[in-house]
Amino acid sequence: MSMQLASSFTDKLVASADRLCELLDRFPQGRVLVVGDLGLDEFLTGQVERISREAPVLIIRHQKTDQVPGGGANAIYNVAKLGAQVKAVGLVGKDEQGRALRDIFAAVGIDTAGILQDGDRPTVTKTRIFGHSRQSVTQQIVRVDRKSDELPSLELQIQLADYIRQQVSQVDAVICSDYGDGTLTPIVIEAALSHSLTVVDSQKHINRYVGATIFTPNLPEAELAVGYPLGKLSGEVVDETALRQAGKDLLALTQAQQILITRGGDGMSLFDRDGSSHHIPAFNRTDVFDVTGAGDTVVAALTLALAAGATPWEAALLGNLAASIVVRQFGTATTTPTEMKAALNLLLEDFS
Repeated sequence: MSMQLASSFTDKLVASADRLCELLDRFPQGRVLVVGDLGLDEFLTGQVERISREAPVLIIRHQKTDQVPGGGANAIYNVAKLGAQVKAVGLVGKDEQGRALRDIFAAVGIDTAGILQDGDRPTVTKTRIFGHSRQSVTQQIVRVDRKSDELPSLELQIQLADYIRQQVSQVDAVICSDYGDGTLTPIVIEAALSHSLTVVDSQKHINRYVGATIFTPNLPEAELAVGYPLGKLSGEVVDETALRQAGKDLLALTQAQQILITRGGDGMSLFDRDGSSHHIPAFNRTDVFDVTGAGDTVVAALTLALAAGATPWEAALLGNLAASIVVRQFGTATTTPTEMKAALNLLLEDFS
């Protein structure tokens, strides 16, 4: 693992190693309720046989179909794989995809009592079709999305909110994973924010979550929220002055305790209400294969760390560490406390 980190950050990381390992050991004690836009990612793979006579399209002989949690369901799955007890809250359709998602959750011990069926809307599903020939690599050919732009019924919204209020006293933290698919309506958000530790990962309209503990926007989401660009040269280089101002503006907009802006290969920037800020460099910039779902991994590890008593800086660092592992894998991926400890030890070896 080859990196060049600022010496002051390196010293702080080395000094915190034992403490970080202790926090990771506490992850299995965590109890988290995740409210999210539940989705299923399907991957259909096959071999390209020929061009169709019906139209100039490929004919693919199907070989396998893989299904994994997507959207807010990936955040739920990440929390579970990190060892915590998870209560899932959201909506699925009365369809095969909804049943598949419930089965995936049940297999890892996720409590699905808070997942309701919506007979008017399908389970949000993204189906990616991949093809390959005998002498070529597998590559994506097309993606088919199934979703509804309609909001769930008021009755379902009230049922979700009632369930959340019944459960908040039994968990250590609440995560809101908002992918814009309609689950997190004002009624549901109000119920979720009744917990004292609420982590919000929302693609847009973060002002709907005023009063949450911490927000985790990426750069484009932060730009959308503040209404001005944070980069130079068409966004290729981050303007650090603009970024600091964005941190202040986001804190004012959301009334949050902290804002964590994730910056991909440039790491993360943490802004606190007390006026302090911290930059955490990326731990892995060279072996990046797929960033899909990495934000969900950050949120999961960050939340469990905070629930275990971590400072915001320690929690952000563990979120960064978890993300550095999953981006090495294709597709949405997860990690475990054991893998995180191993990755941390590799980091420390580089500094010894």
